[in-house]
Amino acid sequence: MDRILDALAAEFALPEMELLVAALVRLAMAALLAAVIGWEREQKGRAAGLKTHILVSTGSALFILAPVMAGIPGAENTRVMQGIVSGIGLLGAGAILRNREGTQVEGLTTAASIWMTAAIGMAAGMGLEVLAITATVLTWLVVAAIPKLIGSTPAHRGGPGPDQR
Repeated sequence: MDRILDALAAEFALPEMELLVAALVRLAMAALLAAVIGWEREQKGRAAGLKTHILVSTGSALFILAPVMAGIPGAENTRVMQGIVSGIGLLGAGAILRNREGTQVEGLTTAASIWMTAAIGMAAGMGLEVLAITATVLTWLVVAAIPKLIGSTPAHRGGPGPDQR
């Protein structure tokens, strides 16, 4: 088996197999953690659901991993991270809508979950598994568990509060 892997590595100029396996595990982790958040958003009928969250997280992890695997020093990754944060901000802005009357804004939580999913993907891409898992659990608690605990009142949905009706 080692001879086969060595032959594949030589033929395709792959980095060490350990590095490749670590990168694949990190990409898979980014996808799985994003699926937790994306599934919840999809179940609530939000525009950015499972596929969007998985793509954002996996893409963020890949942007982190690619320079490392290409041998670019880790310090250069700060520019990549800045680009991810800015780009995801634009994607999230597309999820935010105002109704015709201008009285309600929708999509803020979805935009924030996209932003968090990108951060989770970056953490997974850097090999910060505990951080990525913790951020996923906290994000899920915010978007899924907390609304059930506090109830769904118009004020919590972005509608007019009791003093604004």
